[in-house]
Amino acid sequence: MASEESVPSTVTGIAAVLILLAVAAVAGNFAWNAAWNGAPYPSADPDAVAQRLTARSDEVHDGFALQEKHAAGPGRVVTGACYYRGLRGITHIDEARSDVRSFGLDWSVPDVPEATARKAKQRVRRQLVQQGWKLTHEGDRTGATYRQLGFRFEDPADGYQVDVRWNDSTTTLFVSVYAPCVQIPAEFVEHGRPAADWRPTA
Repeated sequence: MASEESVPSTVTGIAAVLILLAVAAVAGNFAWNAAWNGAPYPSADPDAVAQRLTARSDEVHDGFALQEKHAAGPGRVVTGACYYRGLRGITHIDEARSDVRSFGLDWSVPDVPEATARKAKQRVRRQLVQQGWKLTHEGDRTGATYRQLGFRFEDPADGYQVDVRWNDSTTTLFVSVYAPCVQIPAEFVEHGRPAADWRPTA
């Protein structure tokens, strides 16, 4: 026959086991959700992203320090596809998420001689290094029939990227500024956004 003292101890032990099982279930569910969905995308205001991209483009354009005869054409911020993360991506292969987008701004400067392009590229490169950006791709290539210049830098603070390219077949400086994938508001509309327009400053 169990003593009166052993009954509360048994009840306490059962309660502790049940609590541990509940905690394990919650932890297991959290781990499963994390593995299934992957790391969440950060949320952002699309207009704020567009403004940052245009500001970055202003910095690169000013950093080139080209003469007025080398005029840059306008650009527009557009969005790109982003995909499911984690194990969920296996069930959505090559299916873009409607609530997550990347952003990019492309513009160019035509008719730039190689010597001018090299100097402009080096000026912007020094500027990005001084700002703490990291080189992720070196694009200088020379072949029997072609020459191309370029690089890609990334800002470790926010993942924004700047890509500069030039080749001797087009003699055009191509610039792309990218923002990483972010979750956007449900009411986001791709077209008709003034904040998406970019024109070089005088």
